[in-house]
Amino acid sequence: MPSTGGPFATILVAPEVFGLNHYMKDVCRRLAKAGYFAISPDVYARKADLTKISSIAEILPIVNAKPDPEMMADFDATVTYAQGSGKASVDKLGMTGFCRGGRTVWMYAAHNSKLKAAVVWYGTLGGKPSDAMPKYPVDIVKDIKVPVLGLYGGKDSGIPLTDVDKMREGLKATGNKSEFVVYPDAGHGFGADFRPDNYRKQDAEDAWKRMLAWFKQWGVA
Repeated sequence: MPSTGGPFATILVAPEVFGLNHYMKDVCRRLAKAGYFAISPDVYARKADLTKISSIAEILPIVNAKPDPEMMADFDATVTYAQGSGKASVDKLGMTGFCRGGRTVWMYAAHNSKLKAAVVWYGTLGGKPSDAMPKYPVDIVKDIKVPVLGLYGGKDSGIPLTDVDKMREGLKATGNKSEFVVYPDAGHGFGADFRPDNYRKQDAEDAWKRMLAWFKQWGVA
């Protein structure tokens, strides 16, 4: 959060598959410099510290076993914690997330109608149901009342543009004011500046500006 003042509009940050790593911490710092109280819970701490596991083959089973109800409860508890700090204005509550965290944002947007706005960075929209994740964002479109900005890559091999189109049309049909931006030459993880193979500086910087503008547009400021 900023060093002085407050209470501040609050942004929940949903971590990607690598857990609460330096990148997620830096995202929170950058949001704080933009005037926000930003907070990211270590949602996988019950099972492991993912920052100490280098193998994605070991990480994914832990991440994919996280039950949606537990994930939603973790962010509810994070809101309560932020409110109790005396520095966070949860009446001005937004959320953003990346990759696995992007899917979490979509699900939380259906879970907590008190969110004023949300921004999803390349979050999965559809997939094979499991015990932990029985539904995906495309399955719960009608439950999402929050305006969401979806930031996606046109060359994301894991998220087909047909899913983006389906989500866009589904939300439009319900009257939801969500919008999508697709960066044609970007792949998955284009915002992650610590992964040179994925990062696309121009797209990432444009997406960041759009995120901040989206939050301001919907009163998270």
